[in-house]
Amino acid sequence: MKLLYFDCSMGAAGDMITASLLSLYPHPEEILPRLNAIGIPNVTYTLLRGENCGISGLMMRVLIGGKEEKTLDVLDHEALAGLSPTGPVPTGDAGHHEHHHEHTHHHEHREPGHHDHHHSHHNLSDIKAIVKDLHLTDSVKADVLAVYDALAEAESRAHQKPVSEIHFHEVGNLDAIADIAAACYLIHDLAPEKIMASPIHIGSGFVHCAHGILPVPAPATGYLLEGIPIYGGTIQGELCTPTGAAILKHFVQHFGPLPVMTTKAIGYGLGHKVYPVANVLRTLLGETGEKVRSLWHLTCQIDDMTGEEAAFAMEACRKNGALDAYMTPIYMKKSRPALALTVLCEETDKAALVRTLFAHTSTLGVREYPFFPLRNGAFHLFYFC
Repeated sequence: MKLLYFDCSMGAAGDMITASLLSLYPHPEEILPRLNAIGIPNVTYTLLRGENCGISGLMMRVLIGGKEEKTLDVLDHEALAGLSPTGPVPTGDAGHHEHHHEHTHHHEHREPGHHDHHHSHHNLSDIKAIVKDLHLTDSVKADVLAVYDALAEAESRAHQKPVSEIHFHEVGNLDAIADIAAACYLIHDLAPEKIMASPIHIGSGFVHCAHGILPVPAPATGYLLEGIPIYGGTIQGELCTPTGAAILKHFVQHFGPLPVMTTKAIGYGLGHKVYPVANVLRTLLGETGEKVRSLWHLTCQIDDMTGEEAAFAMEACRKNGALDAYMTPIYMKKSRPALALTVLCEETDKAALVRTLFAHTSTLGVREYPFFPLRNGAFHLFYFC
């Protein structure tokens, strides 16, 4: 099975996703003409080769009328210092930098932030009209529109307005449309049979956007990431942007650790901002031996039920799809004897079994941990910390 895996340990932005996908090709500069033939008005795709913490990768640069759209968070010329363009522009020793360049590159997620006031913002109807005229197949156009539908729904919830009244700000600019269209095109072109991603690092602190200074994740991003495993940390800044979240939400079929696979290509999309760790989105393309099977480990703790009642709950779990269910004697607060009820299930049965545990036990919460296959049928239990 052909597998595409996104390593989101430094979040995800639309331009980083596109750059990492292009990095999977042996000669990404040969793909640029195909992207520029998509036909977004006044948009030109260019690539820059650079390094971040010694990791060589690509940075996507979208020019609008020959100029790059600026955001409040992007360090304009410094951000591009030492990076080498690819494609039609002669590059010389592209991608090879002296060591001291590492300290002057400012790699930053481009998408969010304040834009100059002359930039136009679009509503969903405007974007649909633009997408309709693009030189893309109907299936790619459908994916582009689905990503924007998810963005519109998230913005609608954030602003408590109907989708028809939503005006996109950052994600409605032409550079964001370009990122989404390119990502959808490249995923179709790479044609993976399954797409997976790691839990998403969202960052912490605050982010500048068109509506002011907002906590990370911004409201629309938070809604887009519902149901997806995320985590924060000590890095200050917005690591996962609305565009990145929407692309991953639409395409990724499962979030979890990297399963056993044979990699055929590894791509790195560089961010624009300097952090204490490498600001890159890594993408892996390869083969898995068999269909990836996703199992879940559910557990709850009970200290106020009889053994007979707990046994009834365990049997109810088995009847509702549990692959296995068992009880373990434990000690809880103040050394009270109690039981831990554990259930192993397929992902498709997880929601029903969580409801079963709440319906038939007195527990106040259920812990969920994914399993992933290793070798010869073995599974690895992955704990979110």
